[in-house]
Order: sequence, then structure tokens, then C-alpha cells
Amino acid sequence: MCATCGCGALDAHDPSGPAHDHGHDAELPAHAHPLAEGAEHEHHLADGTILRHRHDGVASRLVRLEHDLLARNDEVADANRARLRAGGTLTLNLMSSPGAGKTSLLVRTLEALGGTVPVAVVEGDQETSLDADRIRATGTPAVQVNTGKACHLDANMVARALSSLPPLPSGILFVENVGNLVCPAAFDLGESCRVVIVSVTEGEDKPLKYPHMFARADLLLVTKADLLPHVGLDLPLLLERARQIRPGLETLLLSSRTGEGLDAWLAWLERTRKALLA
Repeated sequence: MCATCGCGALDAHDPSGPAHDHGHDAELPAHAHPLAEGAEHEHHLADGTILRHRHDGVASRLVRLEHDLLARNDEVADANRARLRAGGTLTLNLMSSPGAGKTSLLVRTLEALGGTVPVAVVEGDQETSLDADRIRATGTPAVQVNTGKACHLDANMVARALSSLPPLPSGILFVENVGNLVCPAAFDLGESCRVVIVSVTEGEDKPLKYPHMFARADLLLVTKADLLPHVGLDLPLLLERARQIRPGLETLLLSSRTGEGLDAWLAWLERTRKALLA
């Protein structure tokens, strides 16, 4: 299990799972110990490292948990960011809960852009290529990343995907993360901006329940605006709570179905793309 987010993703110390490196280090010394089977104790070191012993009656398993489990991911993310910025590519990390409408938004956006700028998509899902197939149907290059047991993309996954995509000079790379409002917030992918998407059907409490997701957002998109008259969402309260977590957070309301708010979203993309190139 991933010690960072508990997602069940397995690292190199467990070859039965997918490659998913969060910087874990483990040692398995074999020595007898008199404590009862299953007993555990910990040593807390000055640098924040935790040495945890678990005893099975014969051997002790020592697991070293690094003070910063994300350090290795961050190194790769920095390399991704430098590579993409050098090519003048705006990279957006799109994050939401399942069913908020990320893929529908992407399809509508790609159709509206109509080839005016180079675009590509990295599509993250635990299984299937259904969403990537929808993206490719627009004529857009897309790489499907199936994360298996992992509930988020990480920087290594994006780095591998980049090797399968064409350069995007002065273009836009959309990264559609796995649907999850918890774990994706912890993993830098090398993006230029983080876009958090919440549909009007999800209620006003999401920013308070998942503050880490909103705390580093650069834009909040409220989707499925066409359903707003039917679901009773208190939109001002949702935006107020989001700005409690992220003061000054820019927000847009749109509908992928009707096109409401799409022009404002496209304008934000163009403004942000030009700012990166300036």
C-alpha cells in the first residue's frame, strides 16, 4: 500500500503491483525478538524519520519511512515542468471527483479550439481507455495512463506519457487526473496550473471537506450549469467556501452540454497560455 496516500499503489519493493515510486525505503533484517507476534513499536528520530518495528515472533521487519515521501516525485515533476516550459507548453492538471464532467469538458474544449493551437491530452484512469477514445475521436493526440490500484497520476507516469506525444510549441497539454478529490492534490505532475472541477450536483461542502485540493487551485470550474435550477445548489456559498480555502480563487460557471460559460473558459486558456509565453 502507498504509505503516502493509502491508495493501494505498490512500489518497487512489491513486484506484484505497478511501478509507482513515492520514495519508500525498506529494510528487512532477520533477527529473533522476544516480543509477541504482531507487536509493533516505533522510534522517532530528530529529522522526522520514523523507524517502525513489527515482530512476527521470529523476525523483525524494519520499515524506514522517509521524512519527505514526495521528494522523488517532486524531482521528476520539476524536470517535467522545465521540459514543458522550454517548449512553451501550457500544462493543466484537471482534477475532480468522479463524474464531475472532466472528459465532457475536454471534448467540448478541443472541438471549440478547432486546431487553432497545438493540443494533446494525458488521460488518467484506473482501468479502460474509454475516455481516451473520446478524446482521440476529436482528432487530438491522447495517451491513456491506467493506474491500476493507484488513485492518482504521479510525475513519473506523466514523464512516460510525454515520450509518446508530439511537441506542443506554444500549445496546451491537458492532463485529466484520476477522479478523486484527495490523493491527486498531493502529487505535483509538473503542471503550469491546477484546475479543480466541481459539478453543481455535488453540493456546497466540497471545499471544506477536501481543503487540500482547493488550497493550491489556480481556477475553479463549476460544471453542469444547465442543472443548476434543478438541484438547489447554493452557488454563492460554494464559491465563498472555496475562497475561504484559497483567497482570491478565480471561478467560472459553465455547461459542456449547452456551451454556457465556454467562451469565458476559452478566454482564460488563451490568457494563461500567452502569459506563459511572455
